[in-house]
Amino acid sequence: MVEEINNQSADKLLKEDERFMRLALQEAKEAGNLNEVPVGAVIVLQGSVIARGHNLCERLRDFTAHAEMQAFTSASEFIGGKFLDKCTLYVTLEPCPMCAGAGFWTRIGRIVYGAPDLKRGYRRWGVSQTKLVMAVKLEIMVYYTRKLKLLLEF
Repeated sequence: MVEEINNQSADKLLKEDERFMRLALQEAKEAGNLNEVPVGAVIVLQGSVIARGHNLCERLRDFTAHAEMQAFTSASEFIGGKFLDKCTLYVTLEPCPMCAGAGFWTRIGRIVYGAPDLKRGYRRWGVSQTKLVMAVKLEIMVYYTRKLKLLLEF
């Protein structure tokens, strides 16, 4: 009985993750349409999207204008505070060290990313997933989908 409830909870969470990752993919598509690196992000609080972002580095000529950073700023403005501990970040590509660090400082409750970034992801720079999870109390899940092919080809 308990295992059945846990499986139902896991299935429900996976369906929610897929739903919000699709929204992040829409943001990535928007970034691609702007000739940006096609990365998108959404931040969710209690089942509702409170922030969206996509890369704007080229347009703003700002190396820090990553999708996650745009979403963190927007979410903090929305809730009227800097801590996002009850929120989940959905991002289409593994965060870089800067964005993972920002996740630490915002105290984001959970990060779900779509595809590993073998070139610039935080794990490439020696930040282990376990250490980040322990430090930030994050549940980091990798979500693979065929639609992320555009990211991997970029």
